Amino acid sequence: MPPFANRAEPAGLFRRFLDINWLLVALIIVVTLAGFAMLYSAAGGQLQPWAGRQMIRFAAGLVLMLVIAVTSLRFWMRWSYGIYLLALALLITVEIIGASGMGARRWIDLGVVQLQPSEFMKVALVLAVARYFNSLRAEEAMRLRALVVPLLLLVPPVLLVLRQPDLGTAVLLVLTVSIMLWTVGVRLRIFVAAGIVLLAAIPLAWQFVLYDYQKTRMLTFLYPERDPLGAGYHITQSKIALGSGGVLGKGFMQGSQSHLSFLPERQTDFIFTMLAEEFGLVGALALLLLYLMIILLGLAIAMRARSQFGRLMAGGIMATFFLYVFINIAMVTGLVPVVGVPLPLVSYGGTSMLSLLIGFGLVLCVYVHRDQTLPRYDQD
Repeated sequence: MPPFANRAEPAGLFRRFLDINWLLVALIIVVTLAGFAMLYSAAGGQLQPWAGRQMIRFAAGLVLMLVIAVTSLRFWMRWSYGIYLLALALLITVEIIGASGMGARRWIDLGVVQLQPSEFMKVALVLAVARYFNSLRAEEAMRLRALVVPLLLLVPPVLLVLRQPDLGTAVLLVLTVSIMLWTVGVRLRIFVAAGIVLLAAIPLAWQFVLYDYQKTRMLTFLYPERDPLGAGYHITQSKIALGSGGVLGKGFMQGSQSHLSFLPERQTDFIFTMLAEEFGLVGALALLLLYLMIILLGLAIAMRARSQFGRLMAGGIMATFFLYVFINIAMVTGLVPVVGVPLPLVSYGGTSMLSLLIGFGLVLCVYVHRDQTLPRYDQD
């Protein structure tokens, strides 16, 4: 334990920098390097248009992650609601002047880059919910009325994201908050009641909420053979590629399904399929092991934190990361419908990469300040 561990705030910027959990940083870098390799392969052995840009984004995001790691945990608690409101304002901006692409309006075009505010909302929502429950005593958090504020925080971004439309991100937001509610002690019967309400609402959602292409995805998931050359093409080709890789794979840049353009969106949603085809079951399991190590280490950091805010924030961010991994891999293997969730740190995407590294920066910040106790905010 470092000599400043028992102080309210770790002393010295350099000491905080040394106290960063470098094992977690190393694991993040290794997974991202695997992503660079797959993006290089997806482009046929070229850095452009994907791998080179992703490298630049990761370098900038890595610096930002380390800066966040050494900032005050108290700072993030103090500004958590403000960050949430900023992310919500960006989502509203998308609704008004957002750039459209592939039938969706999800981006803000800044000329040089395009921002996807829904990615930042994943982190901002965790911050806001963590701060709210930090202000409650344990017995208060278990009461039904304690759910009002989290629901008020959750519903507006979910509705805005559904309008883009982006069902995958909306599901991630709901599941992340649900996991956070579970960790603070919300009773099981409340989750059961919520599940019953959601099941009862499925016919209404099918009729009035889901777009036609989303309904098609659901039907394709249930009956993938109904249109193998149309709506079922993506998942059919993904399964073929996964199976063709065998145990050891076909070799780097030797995947037939991806390099002969049978596999769609190989640089984003289906990049895990390409990796499995080229490196086989061994390569796929190796990546999953790296993900598991990151998740377990992140959860250990959350459990080690003395502050309620730090525990909830780190736990919420790691829950989001786990859901990213689970949904993407379940999606490309046909276990859940295709909802457009990228594989974290591996798929191509600037805003997704940046938001993930911001999230990991906050987890590292919790580790650096793991022995710091934070008062209830209204007493601060």
